[in-house]
Amino acid sequence: MTIARFSFPTTIHFGAGARKLVGVHLRDRGLKRPLIVTDQSLAALPLLKEFMSHLDTGLDVGVYSGVAGNPTAAQAMAGADAYRLHRADSVIGFGGGAALDVAKLVGLLATHEGHVLEYAWDHPKARPIAGELPYFVAVPTTSGTGSEVGRSSVVSEDDTHVKRVVFSPKLLAKVVFADPEVTFALPPHVTAATGMDALTHNVESYLSPAYHPLCDGIALEGTRIAARALATAVREPKNLQARSDMMMASMMGAIAFQKDLGAVHSCAHALGAVCDLHHGLANALMIEPVMRFNLEAAPARFAELARVVGAGAAEAFVSWLAKLKAEIGIGKGLASYGVQRAAIPRLVDVALRDNCHLTNPRPCRREDFERFFEQAM
Repeated sequence: MTIARFSFPTTIHFGAGARKLVGVHLRDRGLKRPLIVTDQSLAALPLLKEFMSHLDTGLDVGVYSGVAGNPTAAQAMAGADAYRLHRADSVIGFGGGAALDVAKLVGLLATHEGHVLEYAWDHPKARPIAGELPYFVAVPTTSGTGSEVGRSSVVSEDDTHVKRVVFSPKLLAKVVFADPEVTFALPPHVTAATGMDALTHNVESYLSPAYHPLCDGIALEGTRIAARALATAVREPKNLQARSDMMMASMMGAIAFQKDLGAVHSCAHALGAVCDLHHGLANALMIEPVMRFNLEAAPARFAELARVVGAGAAEAFVSWLAKLKAEIGIGKGLASYGVQRAAIPRLVDVALRDNCHLTNPRPCRREDFERFFEQAM
């Protein structure tokens, strides 16, 4: 039997009010000059000021809010400059997946030489992450990527927008403060898109043919939790139970996808690179055609997915997805979000080069990706 190596992540403080513990946590560890890394839109909202009001008065807090859209290499490099300018001793990632991904890189780039893309795992002369990184805590404000419990950071090239991945256990947050109350103000369309991201992570992880029973259990339960909570979270934004469930499902999906993902994510990464589409929305738009394609390759696993979401038989899982998307307001195709058929050849090129589809339960060829994008239009 092949020897398998497993690793699970960090300490998590989970529950309403967890955000209020961050300041004391840093002070107790002798840290005095944290840099908050967040995104432009969040920095303009009362949520950030409310969070900062709970930080210990003895802290000298800096803020870098240069993250926008799909995070770019330039944003990460600018964040490192802000860290040095503030003379920071720690990083607080406060935001959705983009802000948290950049926050992971800020400490790396502030303490290691070179450009961020030189640390991408597929760089021909990838730099090692040799030294220790600054103390990093994560406070997620969405329930989608689960980046707060991840060991990797996704950042786009500034010119091509192709996504690159920096991976190291050293990027993992020391502590996560997961507070569902911070998601109360999310608009319904953001809750829907990020929630579909979390659901997709769990589903694709479970369907991956890689061997990881620990992740299988987490992914299947994460799917069940998201299935019962997502529509309620969209419909009732201040429903604490639904918001808590979605935040948990998000983290579970990110923990599970260390088992790897599938072709839905290759398509979504292409849509992000070529069309700058929100990652969670892209996953939502692509999940049905890919799942129809995968059904024959993993019928037993589809039967389990159908069972936990209450869909009935294995083949009913795909129609359940369509019904859920319509219920949460994602009932239309790619064209309604500005994607043109003329972009399909470029989308296919990028999707084929993306490694996620290598662990799809059914191998994908060019014509398969062409069909996925056509069916999603």
